[in-house]
Amino acid sequence: MDKITQSYFKNLEAEDKDAQFEAFENIVAATSKEVDWAYEVWDQLREWLTDSDNHRRSRGAQFLCRIAISDPEKRILTDYQAIWEVTKDEKFVTARHTLQAIWRIGLAGAEQKEIVVKSLIDRFVNGTDEKNYTLIRYDILQGLRNLYDEIKDEEIKKIALDLIEQEEDPKYKKKYATVWKKA
Repeated sequence: MDKITQSYFKNLEAEDKDAQFEAFENIVAATSKEVDWAYEVWDQLREWLTDSDNHRRSRGAQFLCRIAISDPEKRILTDYQAIWEVTKDEKFVTARHTLQAIWRIGLAGAEQKEIVVKSLIDRFVNGTDEKNYTLIRYDILQGLRNLYDEIKDEEIKKIALDLIEQEEDPKYKKKYATVWKKA
């Protein structure tokens, strides 16, 4: 890992919130494509998933989702459940940030896509007892849309449209449909 990237990870722990945010944004930008340093930070990020600091839990989950494309060993399949647990974090903002990032794991390959899509379908169908479930459903549909936009898998589009059809409240059905307009 180059010194600049090392400094980004170091600055995630800085006192200055602006420095933390800048570091986060730089790591997000770096991980928009494959990186050669994924395994240098993997174990640390995995540990963060259960850290007492919700910022570390969120960052650990989001970064693991983003570096899944840099994971030829497919470690993400082993660690997926731990990341998925963060989508149900006690801090809703942490849970939501993770849920909004988890679709990126599906970019790593067929097995990864399958586990992500199955999890999202199950949560959409069986998560109506959760607090803020309409936001969760929206994020699920947006994640499926993001994945579809990247890999153009028509099956994902069909799944999402079928999920929208299951919504009984016309207000939410209409809101959810906006995610898939022009697809």
